[in-house]
Amino acid sequence: MNIPFFKMHGAANDFILVDDRAQTFPVRDRAWMAGLCERRRGVGAEGVILIQPSDTADFRMRFFNPDGGEAEMCGNGARCVARLAFELGIAPSAMRIETVAGELQAEVLEGGEQVRLRMTPPTGWALRQHLAVGDRWVEYQFVNTGVPHVVIEVGDLAGADVAGLGRTIRYHERFQPAGTNVNFVQATGPCSIRVRTYERGVEAETLACGTGIVASAVCMARIGRISLPATVVPASGDTLTVAAEWGADGSAHNVMLTGPAVRVFEGIVRYPAPPEVGSAG
Repeated sequence: MNIPFFKMHGAANDFILVDDRAQTFPVRDRAWMAGLCERRRGVGAEGVILIQPSDTADFRMRFFNPDGGEAEMCGNGARCVARLAFELGIAPSAMRIETVAGELQAEVLEGGEQVRLRMTPPTGWALRQHLAVGDRWVEYQFVNTGVPHVVIEVGDLAGADVAGLGRTIRYHERFQPAGTNVNFVQATGPCSIRVRTYERGVEAETLACGTGIVASAVCMARIGRISLPATVVPASGDTLTVAAEWGADGSAHNVMLTGPAVRVFEGIVRYPAPPEVGSAG
């Protein structure tokens, strides 16, 4: 089976996207999907995104991490799939997207390379919490913006131990069994932050994480460190914007993430993969 795909990125968070409205993509073959995402031997990506039919929205988005496991949603990936669905004629410029985390609304802005995404309302708030990590205590905020996120404010983002501390917290017993993503955040102004993220499923620092960008912005706003709307710069150096409206009880709604969605190239992969050149058989 030959499978056409599109390679896209949102703030350097890159994905393999497939129009799977026929629902023939081999979603149960986690090892094959992991190989597809592997950078030296496959296409290379931080996730696989499928466009599938939906009974309630313009289409259904399914997101798979590089290890082949399915996740609830992905903010940067949702912007990319919105642009692709619009350009393929699957959805209008203002669309509704079904995800495991809930329904998203997206709008492809004029020119196509910027997409505004209305996120699901943040849930599970836990502010000013403390976590024992080795011989020290770490203060953090927690919120679920479609997937779970820990947010840690730091004074020196460049020197943050994203890989080491991020991995430790990602697997900490407090966040089991699902685990958590971990964001390290530095305020750079009254309405601006910079963010570095350790991503669950990727198991490494990534150049950007859309749900992490939103989690970082709303948590920093909720504890009074910044005001929204705010500009957010992830490790990629891109600039994204997060806006929200606040309820009297501190809840956030109409949470908007605006940022780039870029088409890189398209191609075809074969399933199952053909034998390597020179191999037996």
